[in-house]
Amino acid sequence: MVRFILVCLTFALMPATTLFSQTEPLKIGVAGLSHSHVHGILGREDTGDIKIVGIAEPNRELAQRFADQHGFSMDLVYDSLEELIAATHPEAVTAFGSIYDHLKVVETCAPKGIHVMVEKPLAVSVDHAKKMKALADKYHIQLLTNYETTWYPTNHKAKQLLDDGKIGELRKVIVRDGHRGPVKIGVNKEFLDWLQDPVLNGGGAITDFGCYGANLMTWLKKGQKPISVTAVTQQLQSENNPKVDDDATILLTYDDSMAILEPSWNWPIGRKDMEIYGLTGAIFADNRNTLRVRMAEGYDGFQEEKMTLEERSNPYNDPFSLLAAVIRGKVKLNPSDLTALENNMTVVEILEAAKESAQKGKTITLKK
Repeated sequence: MVRFILVCLTFALMPATTLFSQTEPLKIGVAGLSHSHVHGILGREDTGDIKIVGIAEPNRELAQRFADQHGFSMDLVYDSLEELIAATHPEAVTAFGSIYDHLKVVETCAPKGIHVMVEKPLAVSVDHAKKMKALADKYHIQLLTNYETTWYPTNHKAKQLLDDGKIGELRKVIVRDGHRGPVKIGVNKEFLDWLQDPVLNGGGAITDFGCYGANLMTWLKKGQKPISVTAVTQQLQSENNPKVDDDATILLTYDDSMAILEPSWNWPIGRKDMEIYGLTGAIFADNRNTLRVRMAEGYDGFQEEKMTLEERSNPYNDPFSLLAAVIRGKVKLNPSDLTALENNMTVVEILEAAKESAQKGKTITLKK
């Protein structure tokens, strides 16, 4: 009896967070290792919110190389996603293969009630995206898309300032993304094999980096689609990118504003930055943590405020933490959110229109 009372007192004195926040880690399967963004989950600090239960990768040499690098056991590696699912029963799967393979991952997972997160962009085409959404809706799974820029504190601060009216009504957004090109930065062969393939990647720089700006602009515009899309592409490194474009400019028009997206594999430095122009000022998200706000004075004068931002709080600082929070019902996504399916359906529509525009040399009007 005394022991029972002591036990009860121990639980009574424990903090509520200890009693009620102990959620089992989300069981995650990794589909593919050829996308180099996979290092983000393989090298992730164990915070207890997720657990990798299996990796589907038929290329044993690639799997062994990454196992040596990150210290996981080859016992985790299966030859196919189907084998992984049968053996480990994951709650969610993260896709790190080609963009073309995203549809197959959803086709395999959705009927089993397994949630999916893919790397950007959602799909290679509107046709693939529609099939993926139909499966997600039918089987009631979460289907998220991960972008590096989703986790930038500067982008979220910029949107907050815009929504608060800091720089007046929105008129123009310029988004620049890219690097020197996959060959020049030394992308591994397994990634390069599909990244430069117009079918497996859906295009070159226009897809690889154009999706960032389309995603951000759809978010800033609260899910609104552009009226029209105009794009031009070039191939400035034909020796390195023989099958796809490596430079693009995409213009998006809206009723009261426009966006200029500049995805490129020809920047001299890696960059992911955004400029937002309103009627009375401008916001410059220079990188992940540095933000500047310029308020107009006179003809060409301005007052500038510079901010260095801390990382966002969990789960809004990490794709896999957010995935776990969404699946556990701790976070509910809005349709226009950066990772949300609805936003990324619009992204794919913008990219497809941009590729058509560049090919035909004319502006494409989007259906409402």
